[in-house]
Amino acid sequence: MTTTEPRPDYVVDLADYANDPDRITEFSVWNDDITSVIHAVEDNADAIFTWRYDKGERARLDKLYEKAKTSQWNGQTDLDWSIDVDPYKTLAPADPLEVQYFAENPESPLHKLTEDEWADLGVESMNWSLSQFMHGEQGALLCTAKIVETVPWIDAKYYAATQVVDEARHVEVFAQYLDQKLDGIKYPCNTHLGLLLDDILEDSRWDMTYLGMQIMVEGLALAAFSFMQQTTEEPLLKKLLRYVMSDEARHVAFGVLSLQEVYQGLTTAELRDRQEFAFEAALRMRDRFMRQEVWERMGVPVKDMVKFTLAMPDELRVFQRLLFSKIVPNCKKLGLLDAGDGWLRDRFTEIGVIQFEDWVDTGEEYADLDEVAKDREAAQG
Repeated sequence: MTTTEPRPDYVVDLADYANDPDRITEFSVWNDDITSVIHAVEDNADAIFTWRYDKGERARLDKLYEKAKTSQWNGQTDLDWSIDVDPYKTLAPADPLEVQYFAENPESPLHKLTEDEWADLGVESMNWSLSQFMHGEQGALLCTAKIVETVPWIDAKYYAATQVVDEARHVEVFAQYLDQKLDGIKYPCNTHLGLLLDDILEDSRWDMTYLGMQIMVEGLALAAFSFMQQTTEEPLLKKLLRYVMSDEARHVAFGVLSLQEVYQGLTTAELRDRQEFAFEAALRMRDRFMRQEVWERMGVPVKDMVKFTLAMPDELRVFQRLLFSKIVPNCKKLGLLDAGDGWLRDRFTEIGVIQFEDWVDTGEEYADLDEVAKDREAAQG
């Protein structure tokens, strides 16, 4: 996976590995030099030209491309930036049961937080979440530009080019929201997310860029955006997330539609390699949402907080589990769940997310999430 965090020996107990607080908390501030704003990653892939310009050879990708061209939105004109946002009134923690669990349990690292500290935690958590969304969107911007270069099909190049525009718009609106409504960007890229983005960009195989970004990162982001969009009461953020979700659904569908064709021709060994990559990516994406940087800033013992979070009752782990509601069915659609000896199915069972396997896959639902088209139809009467 990476020279700083090698892929584990899969002979070990993976349940213990997945939920090892020592592994999860081995993090550092991703960019600890506050004077530096540049992070370089070596791109090992070849740029591929194709002289075959038969548009529509892959009809489903062509349909997605046509949809993307009519679903573009402008963050400066389609969002009302004049809306006043008071973070302490509109961005409080959305799950009172989870707050109660951490606040009332005497063994919880958050047990002694005051009411004001809980309010600060809510605002810090929102800034952290949106900062990580923004960093992830820049990762998607670079990865999709790489797909334009490396995918050998003209229909895929056409669509990926529209996604580059989408990702630039997403980075723009998240950065603007943080700057104008949440007092600036306070958190660097989370280590778990940053290492995964590096791995995706460094891999020379174009299908791994698809798998890592379009299926894993974008799939989890779509679920996270959906959860936040449904729970926030802040109207500007609610619409911003709704529009971003419209784009993200197409992006994940792009990965599903492309990789279905590719994976039909891979060997069992090649599929196993991709299963292992998917599982490691899933763990990193789950681990990034443990908000380790927030606990550090709030003076809460990070490892204690990770241990307590991992021990949460199943009925309170709604958000953590819903993060996989897009990833698992899409992996099933690609044949990765049961390829070979069903290795990935066993791993997703061990971390408690296999129940999502029969949820709708994004290759079929992207049109239903096209909120831009719905808004335009409503405006036309």
